[in-house]
Amino acid sequence: MIADASTDLSTRLGPAVSGSFPDGTVVCINSARCHRARPRDKSGLHSLSGKLPGTAGHHSNGTGVVMNAAFVHESVMLAEIVDVFAEMNNGVFLDATLGGAGHSVALLRAHSALRLLGIDQDDVALAAAAAVLSQADCGGRATLRRARFDSLATVVAEEGIGSLAGALFDLGVSSPQFDVAERGFSYRFDAPLDMRMDRSQSFSADDVVNGYDADALARMLRLNADERFADRIAKAIVASRPIRSTSHLSDVVSSAIPAPARRRGGHPAKRTFQAVRIEVNSELSILPIALRDAIAALTPGARLAVLSYHSGEDRIVKSVMRTAETGDCTCPPNLPCGCSAVRTVKRVRVSREASKSEQLTNPRSTSARLRVVEKLPQEEMN
Repeated sequence: MIADASTDLSTRLGPAVSGSFPDGTVVCINSARCHRARPRDKSGLHSLSGKLPGTAGHHSNGTGVVMNAAFVHESVMLAEIVDVFAEMNNGVFLDATLGGAGHSVALLRAHSALRLLGIDQDDVALAAAAAVLSQADCGGRATLRRARFDSLATVVAEEGIGSLAGALFDLGVSSPQFDVAERGFSYRFDAPLDMRMDRSQSFSADDVVNGYDADALARMLRLNADERFADRIAKAIVASRPIRSTSHLSDVVSSAIPAPARRRGGHPAKRTFQAVRIEVNSELSILPIALRDAIAALTPGARLAVLSYHSGEDRIVKSVMRTAETGDCTCPPNLPCGCSAVRTVKRVRVSREASKSEQLTNPRSTSARLRVVEKLPQEEMN
């Protein structure tokens, strides 16, 4: 297990994987998603051979894709991220949601003098990332820390880093967190209500589902998932307690939603599971803090890139970046600023969505939204 203390992969390297399916399929973690092979698929998109770092029969192919006998692991918008940081100066790059390190490996290979500071709160993710970085011969330039990303300012200071050459947040949930049943993230498996990204914390989905009153549940469902049937679902959950498994919760939620609505828009419980997961891990409440701290830590000319996967995340990212771009200026748009607002970044125009071809080969990339800002030189801040 990778401890909270700094782990430099030049001195600590070891094979590790993040989890497995009941049939023995090994899963390497990364918020960029992964896919299991489709039976009789001849497209070449789902590899049936190779080696995962540190595990017999698996490998990384050096393109942001980690493969084994049963899945392809694809970093969302990898080419776009590499392009965003193409002019990055030497120094330390922060991957604030390290996962399986797919984006970070690509950037380390593109910039031979770059060093990586990788942060993740999931010990399993860090173990997987360590293996991937080692196999890619990038371990000597990587320092991994187990921490939640709202602690990045503390981590950066503890590592003695003056400023960052760039920073990336890939906010999607890791595939193993969805696909490994015992983590309790998915309505597709019967498992205890857990959903903790940091398994050392005590607060879990069970506390939310069985502890919140109906009003609190409804507020959470609206805030975290824009759930239109929040009140109905909340009342049904309270009436059905105790709820101890993901299957039970899924059944309760599905039954609370009107039949016509259940027949469209995907699984009827998906928004409730999203809302509970966000609540357990404080995902939306800690995001603004982390983004502001990342911007503050950037060296002039360095960029922050953020991949978000649902509207709640994207609204926060957009708001924080806009505030940094305008300094919260209240002056009329066509007049010089007279309110002493301080702009710290400029917006970088990029493709906000994955390409059509990527969306076809990696369906989970369809919800990805990319936003990028660049830190201004001191003399341009006003």
